[in-house]
Amino acid sequence: MVNELRRRPKLVAVLLLLLASAIWGSTFVVVKQAISQTSVLDFLAWRFILAGLLLVAARPRALARLGRRGWRNGVLLGLALAAGYMTQTYGLKYTPAAVSGFLTGLQVVFTPVIGWLLLRNKPSGRTWAAVALATSGLAVLTLRGVPFGIGEALTVVSAVLFALQIVGLERWATVEDAYALAAVQLLTIGVAALTAAAPGGLRLPSTPDLWGSVVLTAVAATAFAFVVQTWAQSHLSATSAAVVFTTEPVFAALFAWLSGERFSWALFGAGALMVLAMLVMGVRTRRPSLPPAAPLGAVAGHSTDDARDFDSVRLSRQSAG
Repeated sequence: MVNELRRRPKLVAVLLLLLASAIWGSTFVVVKQAISQTSVLDFLAWRFILAGLLLVAARPRALARLGRRGWRNGVLLGLALAAGYMTQTYGLKYTPAAVSGFLTGLQVVFTPVIGWLLLRNKPSGRTWAAVALATSGLAVLTLRGVPFGIGEALTVVSAVLFALQIVGLERWATVEDAYALAAVQLLTIGVAALTAAAPGGLRLPSTPDLWGSVVLTAVAATAFAFVVQTWAQSHLSATSAAVVFTTEPVFAALFAWLSGERFSWALFGAGALMVLAMLVMGVRTRRPSLPPAAPLGAVAGHSTDDARDFDSVRLSRQSAG
């Protein structure tokens, strides 16, 4: 069986991406439980510093080859990620894990819209259809009795911030520096959280369970999942990867339900509309030929294939939870 899998790397890639998506989906419940025992900033600081150091330890020379511009880009993108993770994690304190998972997935829809506003990359009709579906999902949540309060609002803001970072990564990342750029971003998130937590005093995780949550999210959902995603997308098209990635909110809802969260029909309908929006975004006919390392804003006036965003969604955000 092992030899058969070796002869079918695309099948292995899909299976590994499914595993990564399941891990990412499970972290919504894990993080929600963890931040009930410690502060959001303490948790984020330990999680991302550990994940960044693991990547640095695995390939220390990669960062040395990144260069001054690469470090600058990595820090800027990391700051956008840090703001996204902080708003997402604070939002998770006030909203169910299943709702957070679906709302975070809206980054896939926001990405081409932000690209249009900042880079003049005109979205296609497919993009607007996805936006309409996602908006309908939000309306179902709001109008069918599911509270849309501060937690949900913060989570939507985080999805916008993640989308903003994806737009920047799409212009600045290259295949050669992707690993180092990701490590710099993770370390930046850790340092930003550490700095924000400093006035109140950074505290070590106080219980074995809390340490387990930090290690799980840092090692499995960030460092390991990043390596899996990088290898898998060297064998799969962005379209194929995008379809697999849409399972993450479903896994988030499943793990939330297994942990005891109530799962209403309104949430089911809203989630279905949002997943459908993500699938619509994953449909494409051809791969664009824009250079991967073009400066942010340098390709104004060109229409980018919307599914291209999926090339950088998981490269830039190694974990959604």
